[in-house]
Amino acid sequence: MSSTNEEDPFLQVQADVLQQLSHTRPLFTSFLRIRSISTSATNPELVSARGELETNLSTIADDLADLVASVQAVQSDPYKYGLDIDEVSRRRRLVDEVAGELEDMKDEVAESRAGNANGQRRSNGMAEDAREDEAGGDNYAEFEQQQQLHMMAEQDQQLDGVSRTVGNLRQQASDMGRELEEQAEMLDTVDGLADRVGGRLQTGMKKMGTVIRRNEDGLSSCCIGVLIFVLIILLVLVLVL
Repeated sequence: MSSTNEEDPFLQVQADVLQQLSHTRPLFTSFLRIRSISTSATNPELVSARGELETNLSTIADDLADLVASVQAVQSDPYKYGLDIDEVSRRRRLVDEVAGELEDMKDEVAESRAGNANGQRRSNGMAEDAREDEAGGDNYAEFEQQQQLHMMAEQDQQLDGVSRTVGNLRQQASDMGRELEEQAEMLDTVDGLADRVGGRLQTGMKKMGTVIRRNEDGLSSCCIGVLIFVLIILLVLVLVL
């Protein structure tokens, strides 16, 4: 926790405010007790307790103003400062709670000073709180809207990436289809050549058999051998061509 406080000024001031508030609460309780038994607003003991309490409240108010400024600075873009939405909401609630408690104490002190006139100031304080809450609500709504726009932009980027991937796959499928068609045409051509060569081979074999049968009685075995050799050469030439 100490290393975190050193890195985040908000957490440092927050710790100081909470510590000061814990010391101020007993003073406030003592002030209320003295005021309840005092018969005069100028009672020395009451004046002393009130002065000490006002000093503490003033110090807390100064530090609280720093916390409020910090929350307002980060709530427009918390990710820029390494924070998330939940942490910003927690800080805003903390500031509101401390401000409310501080305002209650100030009202009691003011009431002890002004008596009945404090009623009007309390009403003004309540109206001011309402305006601050409304302004804070507007800021939070704007912050939520900015976050939604940010998420929508990220979703658009992701959809663009998916669209590009689908386009690449479609192009690859088209290329594969063309290659398969070309290979099919090549196979058809090879089949045609094989059929023609086979037909020529059969025709050549028939012719060779016919020639051999016609000449096997009138030619010598040597001539038959030469004829067979010539026919084989012709058959090879037919296959090659």
